[in-house]
Amino acid sequence: MSKYNAVKTSIDGFTFDSKVEGEYYLKLKEKQRTGEILAFELQPKFLLQNGFRKEGKWIHPIHYIADFEVTYPDGRVEIVDIKGQTTQVFDLKKKLFYAKHPDKTLKLLKKVNKYGGFIELDEYARIKKEEKKNAK
Repeated sequence: MSKYNAVKTSIDGFTFDSKVEGEYYLKLKEKQRTGEILAFELQPKFLLQNGFRKEGKWIHPIHYIADFEVTYPDGRVEIVDIKGQTTQVFDLKKKLFYAKHPDKTLKLLKKVNKYGGFIELDEYARIKKEEKKNAK
C-alpha cells in the first residue's frame, strides 16, 4: 500500500499503482476494441529538464512518467494521469510539462462513482465548490 492508501494491482501482466489505474486500463482496452481509440501506451516518459553539470557535479534530468498516452482515430493524443489528488511536486512537474511539451494535452482524472466514474480533477473541484456554495 502506498502513502495514499493505493493498492497495487496486476492485470494482464502489468502492475498498476492503484486499483483505479487498473480499472482505467481495462476501460482503455474496451475503447480500443470498439474503435473509440486507436491505441494507448502505458507509462509514457517525458523529459522535463535536461541533465547538466554544476560545479563539476552531474545534476540528473527531470522526467515525468504519466499513466497513459491515448491516441484517438482523429489523430489527437492525450496524456492521462489518474490522480486522487495532486501534490506540490506534481503541480510543479505539470507546469514543466506544459512548458516543455506545449503540443500535448494532459488530462487528470479521478474516479468518483457519485459523478458517474472517471471525472477530470478540475471538473470535480468545480462541482465540489458548487455543492459547498449551495449547502450554505
